[in-house]
Amino acid sequence: MSTLLFRLTNVPEDEADEIRALLQSNGIDYYETSAGNWGISMPALWLIKDEDLFKARQLLDEYQHQRLITEREKYLQLKKSGANISFISSIKERPLRFIVYLGAILLILYASFKMVFEFGLKF
Repeated sequence: MSTLLFRLTNVPEDEADEIRALLQSNGIDYYETSAGNWGISMPALWLIKDEDLFKARQLLDEYQHQRLITEREKYLQLKKSGANISFISSIKERPLRFIVYLGAILLILYASFKMVFEFGLKF
């Protein structure tokens, strides 16, 4: 019976590719399920042989630990150089988009509160 090894939901494509390569290079047989046409299924990597689970889990844990270290270093370098994207910098980069999104949010909140208070006064 197949065993779930790794869910691919919200996983960057480069990370998924590296995990696939890791499994292939270590001779671990697996198959992959996609999110499907409507995106409601679970994308994941499944082991074909149950006995590969321990080895695959060890490899995956080592890989994720190493990825954590490298991604943290990348982030710190970007932060140090001032090239990281923050909330304020994204607003400065595209102020019109921010204003449109903020306006849409305020419009939805206004309509929601108006409907609630109008409906509540009729009773």
